Amino acid sequence: MNVWRALTWAGSAAATALTAHSLLNARALRTPALDPPSVPGRVSVLVPVRDEEDRIGACLTSLLDQVALPDYEVVVLDDASTDRTPEVVGAVAGGDPRVRLVRTEGPPAGWLGKTHACHLLSRHATGEVLVFVDADVVLAPHAVAAAVDLLHRFDLDVVCPYPRQLALSWSERLVQPLLQWSWLTTLPLRHAEVSPRPSLAAANGQFLVADAATYRRAGGHEAVRAEVLDDIALLRAVKAVGGRGGVADGTALATCRMYRGWTDLRAGYTKSLWSAFGSRPAALAVGAGLALTYLVPPAAALGGSGVGAVGYLAAAVGRYAAAERTGGRSVPDAFAHPFSIAVLLGLLADSWRLRDRGDLTWKGRSL
Repeated sequence: MNVWRALTWAGSAAATALTAHSLLNARALRTPALDPPSVPGRVSVLVPVRDEEDRIGACLTSLLDQVALPDYEVVVLDDASTDRTPEVVGAVAGGDPRVRLVRTEGPPAGWLGKTHACHLLSRHATGEVLVFVDADVVLAPHAVAAAVDLLHRFDLDVVCPYPRQLALSWSERLVQPLLQWSWLTTLPLRHAEVSPRPSLAAANGQFLVADAATYRRAGGHEAVRAEVLDDIALLRAVKAVGGRGGVADGTALATCRMYRGWTDLRAGYTKSLWSAFGSRPAALAVGAGLALTYLVPPAAALGGSGVGAVGYLAAAVGRYAAAERTGGRSVPDAFAHPFSIAVLLGLLADSWRLRDRGDLTWKGRSL
């Protein structure tokens, strides 16, 4: 057996096994109630914003329309916006006593902007449950109550109902579905909720719900002040003090369009991908594994390999199933999975290149 044939067999076997795992995970993924019970106690909904005048209006409107939430506050922290974000917040709130707008002039040394904003928000919060929501997220009316119900019903300390990711441009359709696909494919979700292993942590700061007492016992965002992937780092900090948590199905609870086109997407991914795997050797190993599993089989299939065709189809089935489970586009996008992986690997290399040059920035600030 020559080397190329061996690689094709190995990649196809891995693709098939990972797809089988993703199908099991799809069944295990926690799903929130569509008609959740009324939430006991006070809830703090916390929204960090910086230059979000085009997005915060829809987000805040959805937060003020929440049901089954008798006692809640909405705290919006403006992180030195240079646009009309504060004015939009004021106009939408319209004097609603549930809404408070606070401001900061930016993070001190040693902090990133978002972690500092979330830290300040937590200090203003008075609720027993903290709900962090990004400005580009729009919630269904029952979303917060359903998420808090998940937290309490399954005795979790952090739960991240993954919003349905809106992907309109070609680059978004290639890359954004990989977010849900990645943890559905690789993580044993139920075990990951309770495992203290840092590698078994999946979170999403777009919509993150935390027990306030456990959050503070873990050090909150102050404990992850310099982390680019602060959501995953926060979950790891919570697990380090004995907490439990992970992702859930947020398809019916929230939508989010993270990026608008290639330029925006590239900037967003390159700022953080370098930190996703912990170290350069780990990133190289993951990149090699992705290439072996999802690029070698389709390349072999183009050369007439039946084994390669099986591997390619297995990967497409996994991508299709993830899209169907999380409200994404399944057809024809699933069949472009090799191109998605190739773009992701390019973004990973670009992220490390920019980090090595010290050129990583986000929203006008160096990282």
